[in-house]
Amino acid sequence: MINFYSENVFELEHSSQFETWIKEVIASEGKKVGEISFIFCDDEYLLEINQQYLDHDTYTDIISFDNSVGNILNGDIFISTERVAENASEYGVTFEEEIKRVIVHGVLHFCGYKDKSKEEAQLMRTKEEEKMKMFHVEQ
Repeated sequence: MINFYSENVFELEHSSQFETWIKEVIASEGKKVGEISFIFCDDEYLLEINQQYLDHDTYTDIISFDNSVGNILNGDIFISTERVAENASEYGVTFEEEIKRVIVHGVLHFCGYKDKSKEEAQLMRTKEEEKMKMFHVEQ
């Protein structure tokens, strides 16, 4: 089950297509969907989580809490839509493209991909690009 919640005014358009895409991404990695919740919020909300649970005093675009068991993916993914908008502007991409990248980034973490080292970050970016191509919105 894929859930989308909002702690701010953001509403994910085409949520059913996002849900289908996320399930396809997970299946393409040989994993299964348990229960994954995406919580969209603002910078301050995510900063508070970052300080309280990770002891980091910085803004970030995403924090994921992985509760997966074996190949069944479970967890919560918090996404700052403010940070996504700023990053989209900085990288010269649309908000829609950047939100997809951040969503799939969280899912890939649950699939076991890391991004701490340069090599891990490079593989993560390659996987993000690969998985983003799987997204389709039905007209």
